[in-house]
Amino acid sequence: MPAGIRFADLAHWLDWQQSLQPQLIELGLERASRVLERTGWRKPVCPVITVAGTNGKGSCVALLGAMLRAGGYRVGSFTSPHLVDYRERIRIDGEMVSEASLVATFERIADALGPDSLTFFEFNTLAALLVFETAVPDAIVLEVGMGGRLDAVNLVDADVAILVSIGLDHMEWLGPDVEAIGREKAGVFRRGRPAIVGAGPLPQSVVDCARDAGTDLRLYGRHFDGHENPDGSWDYRDAAGSLQGLPWPGLGGVVQVGNAATSLAALRTLDQRLPLTRSAIERGLQSARLPGRFQRIAASAGFEWVLDVAHNPDAAQVLAANLTRFRVAGRTIAVCGMLADKDVGSVVETLRGSVDTWIAASTDGPRALEDAALAVRAVASGVMMTPGGTVPEALQRAAALATPGDRVVVFGSFHTVGPALEHLGRAGARGDQSALCV
Repeated sequence: MPAGIRFADLAHWLDWQQSLQPQLIELGLERASRVLERTGWRKPVCPVITVAGTNGKGSCVALLGAMLRAGGYRVGSFTSPHLVDYRERIRIDGEMVSEASLVATFERIADALGPDSLTFFEFNTLAALLVFETAVPDAIVLEVGMGGRLDAVNLVDADVAILVSIGLDHMEWLGPDVEAIGREKAGVFRRGRPAIVGAGPLPQSVVDCARDAGTDLRLYGRHFDGHENPDGSWDYRDAAGSLQGLPWPGLGGVVQVGNAATSLAALRTLDQRLPLTRSAIERGLQSARLPGRFQRIAASAGFEWVLDVAHNPDAAQVLAANLTRFRVAGRTIAVCGMLADKDVGSVVETLRGSVDTWIAASTDGPRALEDAALAVRAVASGVMMTPGGTVPEALQRAAALATPGDRVVVFGSFHTVGPALEHLGRAGARGDQSALCV
């Protein structure tokens, strides 16, 4: 594509980016590195935290940003994918970057393409790095898209890396088991710099990669941890001391203390550059918000919507635990929409005992799975799903079935929860749609 290409608005830029690469995913750093160098990009002088993992990345990014902002720091954050608005991916101090800023940044990248082509995600990542270069934040938090070693986010050397969790997902790209996947995700570790690994199974490959890279490895349950208290508070502990009676994170669900402890462990490695008071930590924990992660919204008809992007077996286990912990008096109705390359059987099997009525929804895009095909796959796991059409149609069907005291759980993909948020916003569902209402 020749230099000088211009589009007047964000929508046209995004359409063009998606046309550049026939492959949705093409791992590797060479193309993006060359283009980034041609833009004249300067490496950040502020601390950079990179967040990798199978599940929990978005929660950690939200918690890190909230605590840093509560401490008075200006924070640039990059996440993916988005739910409703592309601009959700790139934020300064929690606010989405402007369309004008993105358009100018995309022009800069297009002018630097030369003979190279970028995937949509690579374009997104470079845009974030260039936006942050201009904004000059006090800290940058980057969420890895997939894997780590060959993900475009790994163009930046993290001052501290977080590996939240390791589970089975994207196996066609990352490898057939947790050892292979762990090896790819540990590719964000850097010599002499801290790497914070969250709760859950620890593949030996992660330990080996940390040793070979000369990384300062810090493990949940060994070097730091978080402990829930009966009064709803929690305690944090590491080698430097403890913080007792911390407030429950603003993000809901059973895993959030672990995510909060992992995030806090990363921030405490940066105490010399980004010191935080206990008050800032508490305010940040309480103010953290992230749509689509066990997000509860009250419906005017007296039932509750629960939105969760869980799309792999580990995330489904967490969702099942949350449904058990936060019980309702009535039934649980599920609207499930998943992508064709996901492990539908394992996800459905995990949630089978938590759901009374199932409705299948169609997803959109190149990896879409139609509602009827999803229902067929679910039968193999002993679950009878009723095809419900598009996400809005499936939501309408679920709402018609729901009575006061019931809940409707919408899950399975960002491509399911995003349209659900749009639909519920138009329908005027009550509740804070950017937060968990516990």
